Amino acid sequence: MTSKALTVPAVALGTWAWGDSGEAGDGYFGSQLSESGLREVVEKAQSNGFTLWDTAVAYGMGRSETVLAQALKGYHRSEYQLSTKFTPQMAGDGDDPVADMLEQSLDRMRTDYVDLFWIHNPADVARWTPSLIPLLKSGKIKHVGVSNHNMEEIALADQILGEAGFRVEAVQNHYSLLYRSSQRAGILDYCREHDVRFFSYMVLEQGALTGRYSPANPLPEGSSRAAVYNGILPQLQALTDRMGVIGKDRGAFAADVATAWAIAKGTTPIIGVTKAGYIDGLVRARGIELADEEIAELEALADDAGVDTRGWWEHEM
Repeated sequence: MTSKALTVPAVALGTWAWGDSGEAGDGYFGSQLSESGLREVVEKAQSNGFTLWDTAVAYGMGRSETVLAQALKGYHRSEYQLSTKFTPQMAGDGDDPVADMLEQSLDRMRTDYVDLFWIHNPADVARWTPSLIPLLKSGKIKHVGVSNHNMEEIALADQILGEAGFRVEAVQNHYSLLYRSSQRAGILDYCREHDVRFFSYMVLEQGALTGRYSPANPLPEGSSRAAVYNGILPQLQALTDRMGVIGKDRGAFAADVATAWAIAKGTTPIIGVTKAGYIDGLVRARGIELADEEIAELEALADDAGVDTRGWWEHEM
């Protein structure tokens, strides 16, 4: 009954920041995104085999989905995969809020199906998961994932879908060198054993792990990420310095190493792309093979930093 197994590129592309209002200076990262700039991102990504685009209604109240569809115009629907989300906290009060939110997404993205549809946050697994079954049967969604769910919630969602002959095929959680709760909770092992694709987001910790920022060159003041990360940049210095050195040996940068680490852990990183140049980094990261001792060293340095970057929206894994 299920469609063929989910296959994805080495890295998925995140469009959270594409949901900014489009007004100059109003971007999440102070970005000034233009239609031509995003079209350039799409063309470079698609030609390099990065063809999975991750969005959500919650990103700019649907604006990200609209902008993404515009940027993908002219590509055949079979040439890319769309990943979007049902966010329980935004559910309407109709008879079937999941189907309603999906219809709005399909409309904005000018398509009749979504390759990967996520329950965004674990509000009430038993309540929302069954609504996915008719959508899977109709072909409007091809695969189901759960985001920010813990082990118990993942298992319950999988059980509910399993009764109808479907399953949870993907998990999307915050996972980075600095935040490995999904690994400690056994979620990565579970995904490996059950052939579930694990998508890691915030791999670069909103820029704090790119090596571009340091106590001397902090994140832009006044931004929400500055408030979260600037205070811990001194603790991250040893880690980002080492990532820089490992990268340099391979003609790459610290950010590429952070992404390569997430790939080496068997996960599919979701990397936010707002500039075409970011795709070059993903090409480099895809080609980096980290040695086991390098992985161990980076994780030890990350542990030594002693920071907790759990987001306000996340519960303990």
